[in-house]
Amino acid sequence: MGKLIDLHVHSDCSDGTCSPEELVELAKQKGLSAFALTDHDTTEGVARARHAAEGTEVCVIPGIEFSTSYEKRDVHVLGLGIDPEDEYFQENLDRFRNSRDRRNEEMIRKMQEHGISITQEEVEKLFPDAVITRAHFARFLVEKKFVGSTNEAFDRYLGDRACCFVPREKVTPFQAVRLIKENGGYAVLAHPLIYGFSKGKLEELVREMKKAGADGIEAIYSQNRWNDEGEMRALAKRHGLKITGGSDFHGSNKPGIEMGTGKGNLRIPYELWENLRR
Repeated sequence: MGKLIDLHVHSDCSDGTCSPEELVELAKQKGLSAFALTDHDTTEGVARARHAAEGTEVCVIPGIEFSTSYEKRDVHVLGLGIDPEDEYFQENLDRFRNSRDRRNEEMIRKMQEHGISITQEEVEKLFPDAVITRAHFARFLVEKKFVGSTNEAFDRYLGDRACCFVPREKVTPFQAVRLIKENGGYAVLAHPLIYGFSKGKLEELVREMKKAGADGIEAIYSQNRWNDEGEMRALAKRHGLKITGGSDFHGSNKPGIEMGTGKGNLRIPYELWENLRR
């Protein structure tokens, strides 16, 4: 069957629910040869995962997922095979995180205006040591019984078109690509179809990302339907980009999506990682 991998996985250092160590254990159970730890705007879990994988058959690929903004929408860029120890890279990450903190403060203020009893301290107490994202706010709202599900939290309060949404300070996909490339990593457009862009707009984004130095597109993905993968492979080919694949595993924050296999039919061959590095 060949060696299988997963190039898009989250730990509880951002908005997943498994620790970096638990992810290594899970990768072993699933028979994966490698996985990329790609937490949002942080590399905090990478050293822990690599330490846990020492002496096992599992290779941990150091990664990150940048949250960027393009045409007023969140666009995510994966950095794979990065060097998390690089000081310049970490300085820029701090800058990104500060913009996330300012946005979180503003979203909390809006939720308070909408009658929700929430403070930064309460959220941090519930999720110690995590980089707080909208997924954490959603879980907080479920936990405190303001909503019945995380989907409802996004629909009513947190989604891009909901009443408490605040856009991030503009870090562009192209800035993220350049930072990843300067660091020696591989830059990949994550889950291109979930942003809701028209075909023309997506084509334009990919063309500009390629100009900035992007390496690939995440064509194999948990939430693909019908011919999504075929279309993304064709898009990558048109722009001379490699393809990658990932489950976008978040543990119980994204129920029904398993590490390595997504919704059960995901299969990501090791060759994709080798091909990306060629």
